[in-house]
Amino acid sequence: MKNALKWALIAVGGVVTLIILILLVLPFFVDAEKYKPLLENKVKEMTGRPFTVGGDVDLSFFPFVGVSFSDLHLGNPPDFDATDFISIKSFEVRVKLLPLLSRDVQVKRFVVKEPLIVLIKSKQGRGNWEFTTQNTGKSSPETAQKPTSEKPLEGLPIRSLTVGDFSVTNGSIAWIDKATDTRKTVDQLDLVLADLSFDRPIGLTLSARIDDKPVAINGTVGPIGQDPGKATIPLNLDVKALSDLALTLKGTVASPADNPRADLTVNISEFSPRKLLAQLGQSKVIDTADSGVLSKMSMQAAIAGGTDKISVSKGTMTLDDTRINFNARLAEFSRPDIAFEADLDRINIDRYLPSKTDKNSAAATGASQEGQTTTVAPKPGGTDDKKKPDYTSLRRLVLDGKVKAGEVTVSKAKLSNFLMTIRGKDGVLRVEPLQIDLYGGNLNLNGNMNVSQNVPRSTVKLQLKNVQAGPLLKDQSDKDFLEGTTDAAGDLSFSGDDAETIKKTLNGRGDLRFSNGAIKGVDLVAMIQNIRAAFGDGQAIPAGSQTDFTELSVPFTINNGVVDTSQTNLQSHVLDVLVVGKANLVSEILDFRVEPKVVRKLGRQDDKKDYSNVTVPVLVSGTFSAPKFSPDLESVAKQQIQEKLLESDKVQKYIEKKGLKKYEEPAKNLLKNFLK
Repeated sequence: MKNALKWALIAVGGVVTLIILILLVLPFFVDAEKYKPLLENKVKEMTGRPFTVGGDVDLSFFPFVGVSFSDLHLGNPPDFDATDFISIKSFEVRVKLLPLLSRDVQVKRFVVKEPLIVLIKSKQGRGNWEFTTQNTGKSSPETAQKPTSEKPLEGLPIRSLTVGDFSVTNGSIAWIDKATDTRKTVDQLDLVLADLSFDRPIGLTLSARIDDKPVAINGTVGPIGQDPGKATIPLNLDVKALSDLALTLKGTVASPADNPRADLTVNISEFSPRKLLAQLGQSKVIDTADSGVLSKMSMQAAIAGGTDKISVSKGTMTLDDTRINFNARLAEFSRPDIAFEADLDRINIDRYLPSKTDKNSAAATGASQEGQTTTVAPKPGGTDDKKKPDYTSLRRLVLDGKVKAGEVTVSKAKLSNFLMTIRGKDGVLRVEPLQIDLYGGNLNLNGNMNVSQNVPRSTVKLQLKNVQAGPLLKDQSDKDFLEGTTDAAGDLSFSGDDAETIKKTLNGRGDLRFSNGAIKGVDLVAMIQNIRAAFGDGQAIPAGSQTDFTELSVPFTINNGVVDTSQTNLQSHVLDVLVVGKANLVSEILDFRVEPKVVRKLGRQDDKKDYSNVTVPVLVSGTFSAPKFSPDLESVAKQQIQEKLLESDKVQKYIEKKGLKKYEEPAKNLLKNFLK
């Protein structure tokens, strides 16, 4: 028994030795070059693309089964450029032989040098990565309809995998979109996978330059398991881009082959958006009113989802001195369905707006040093440089968002308890509501913008309650001309998406009321008294700095950008004032007539004359930025002539003497008409 076993072992050892010797010697007797045409034709048959092996083919069989190629080229479809789809300078793989017998794959080397992948999208929208295999034969109806009874493979047909050296060196990827005439490149790509196996985390090191901007990834992936396509794979990666952008990704990716799902935590370390944008060549974006903003930013969030839906939760972001908490969801990528919530503690929007230099650059370049404007020649065909917005994406958008903020500064106005809810569907965006606390009161606004057509149409309904006008105007416009508690209501509509078009198409009506306030810069009481004094009635009084009122009511209508305030009324303890006129929002020109009426006695205490019917109209002209106030002296003169002629003592005595009393009123009316 022992001898039989002994000889059996000797025999087995001899066979194994013989196999090893054959495998060691076999590569010297096999001419691999003879198989190059076979390999090229087979790949061409499988891909429908030309395939060539320009360099040598080397084979080895023991202790590692290996093959190496050089100068590989896989071409494009016939209707694309003649460049290669994929080219590889060299490729080598070596696998240990004996473990293969027990389905253990032990790879010594897997090395790809200088691969180049060129992805091209044609003007018709077809990609060169879309493969169509050549049909080499016709299948019979029986074959085509015969169902297979074989079950799909579950996992990989191997028990274990280990790779000693896995690397891709100096790779390149080019993206060319001929429809948009854009090109993106990834080059200097180096990838190393360390300790590649099924049951241990795989070390990953990747570096590249994307459009000449450096990117590096380091970390671990896995374990991937024996069925990586369906497994849940842990990730722990550090990503660095450009000079100071660094982020970490931790979590898992499940079923990457058929139904990929991710559950990741993203942490972006503090960096300078200003420096980042400068490195990306976006200098216009960083031309802000405050050069100190966009100096620091960081973010953390949990991201989960797959190919059908992505959600972001527990998001926090800091931008300069602003902290933002946010959540978001995106579904139905072809017709984006977006929901989000954002909660800001404070933000000064003015700091992030374009600088005044940038705003005025066009005007500055359009004027000569002598102050003469230069005319810019229009483009051929009368078109302007400004490209019209494309609202196609908004028409597909489904939106449900909410933004809250504790403190907001915009146009120098200070707001608090900001709340905006915005919804969108079928090209209609609705704000319902926008609520703001400001200057002791509040604003409530509802509106919508319809972009289903090429020209947007918008409506706005607003209410303003108990707002202190003085501080608001002083902060917002550096003007100090009006005080009072403000209430307002209005319904407005307009078309277009630029300021000029909006002003030209603005229509609506509303009511604006100020109570217990003052108009600064003009004293209507003193103006009336002093004009009367100039015509010989009463004495002049010192002019004050303002006109106090108990109520200022401004009902208004707007017709194509022209505001009509024909029923504006100011009431005070001394005066009733009627304002008639218009303000043109397009030209910013004022044209108002202010008619004050005295309701109580002015001037000296011993002045017994009744001035209740005395009016001294005031004309308001000029522009929004530089209004002008002046008395209507022509009207005052006509009024004085009437008084002197018809109300003098001599005229009155003559009327009584001649018995002409019954003709007094007709005479007055005739004179009034004559003096108009």
